[in-house]
Amino acid sequence: MFDLLRSRVGVVFLLLLIVILGIVLRFTGNMGVVEDATFGVFSPVQELLIDVTNGVTNLFGGFQSVNELRAQVKQLQDQLNQSTLDRVRVRELESENAELRAQLEYKQANPDYLLSGATILENRARVLGQDPSALANFIVIDQGRADNVAVGMPIITPAGLVGRVTEVGTHWARVQLINDSSSSVNAVVQSSRATGIIQGQGRGSDLLIMRFLPLGEAVQEGDVILTSGISGTFPKRIVIGQVVQVNQRDTDLFTEALVRPSVDLQRLEYVLVMKRFTPTDITAEETPTPAPSPTATRRAPAPTVTPTQ
Repeated sequence: MFDLLRSRVGVVFLLLLIVILGIVLRFTGNMGVVEDATFGVFSPVQELLIDVTNGVTNLFGGFQSVNELRAQVKQLQDQLNQSTLDRVRVRELESENAELRAQLEYKQANPDYLLSGATILENRARVLGQDPSALANFIVIDQGRADNVAVGMPIITPAGLVGRVTEVGTHWARVQLINDSSSSVNAVVQSSRATGIIQGQGRGSDLLIMRFLPLGEAVQEGDVILTSGISGTFPKRIVIGQVVQVNQRDTDLFTEALVRPSVDLQRLEYVLVMKRFTPTDITAEETPTPAPSPTATRRAPAPTVTPTQ
């Protein structure tokens, strides 16, 4: 029997037998029993194949969804980056517009000044080293000889005095700031009209010092210090700063005061070059408030002269 099944004739005979059996079952109406048995045997295999197929389909669909999500995330990130850049640009433009508008209003309020706007190219208002010789309190602006800028011209902002030009190139100029140790400005106390000299302290100090004030109550904390216009180096009534401390001792011949500049010299971006102004001494003007009488300086008694015989 087994030999018959192993031969080709046996296989053909078996297939013919199965076909004949199927035909007989169909004509007799008993084919459903075979179908039920067949489905019962192969149903788990079919479900497994269906699950595998669905899994593969879902896997590739998942890969596609992940790629779509990544593309959407990248697009959103690009939009966020662009929005951040736009916001930064808008803020910078608003800041620049406000500063330029303030300069324009200052020029309109002072028609007797010939002012020209300039941009800061370099700011060395910071300490470069501990050695005093290494201090460099200056800025470099983008206007020079080609723009009719000359040595000695005052540099200001709507907030107050910045310094003066000390060196000029074709399209640039170096400006010595008022907090430089070699800077000197004739100044006046707004309230008492007492005069003195504003100098920079150097050594990284943000404060100025006003020297040679008369003894007494010629200056007090909170007083505003202005340029006096004496010697014609700087125009009159330019704000220099505000007194934050008064140093006065009975043994001193003069009073000294520490002054905080009205301009933040370390954060300059735009300045005004004052190319022409009319020098005027404002110390001779009427004092708005009674000036306190300074304490008289003691003098040594005159020597007695003995007549010669």
